[in-house]
Amino acid sequence: MGHSVIWLLPMEFVKRLVTLRKERGLTQQALANAINLHVNQIKRYEAGTAQPTLDTLARLAKELHSTLDDLVFGEEQRGPSEELKLQFEALSQFDEEDRKVAKAVLESLILKHNAKRAFME
Repeated sequence: MGHSVIWLLPMEFVKRLVTLRKERGLTQQALANAINLHVNQIKRYEAGTAQPTLDTLARLAKELHSTLDDLVFGEEQRGPSEELKLQFEALSQFDEEDRKVAKAVLESLILKHNAKRAFME
């Protein structure tokens, strides 16, 4: 059973993209040329009005000598919060069937959250 997940990049992505591009001494045009995009797409990404595909994110990370995680997520955005760590540790003790149920519940909540976010913007 496949799920399509609608995801939205955090606004910190925009800041990191601009920062990494400037640190590498690249103009928007130079970055666009290097990853075979039109410069207007880079401008949209940096303005936060468009989001790159996964393929484009990978090309951006490679060109900017970064990892996808570092490009997309801030350190505080990786992993569960302190509040949820114990719950996730408890999940690791579940048997396979219970883990599948927990995963399905989490995926449905994530889909609901992302859909709500997408329609609120």
